[in-house]
Amino acid sequence: MRYGAFGLVEVLGDANAVLVVDQMLKAADVTYEAKDTKCGGHALVFVSGSVSAVTAAVESVKESSPCKIFNSAVISNPSEEMVEIVETFKK
Repeated sequence: MRYGAFGLVEVLGDANAVLVVDQMLKAADVTYEAKDTKCGGHALVFVSGSVSAVTAAVESVKESSPCKIFNSAVISNPSEEMVEIVETFKK
């Protein structure tokens, strides 16, 4: 599958992950892809879309966050390996 960009946001807790995803989906034309929960309760959420839409979505939660954002990133034109990682999280 081909993706224009991935947006990643790391928060603490599944409830906060839901709030962040909701805000990103409302802020721009992005698609929720996956969530991965790590030890300590950190959740990493992935959205996809065009570079501009993903950037707008990630910036929206950084500027007006419903919770503490630990890390965020926008990966434009993701490599096949990155796509495989996200596809693995979806399973």
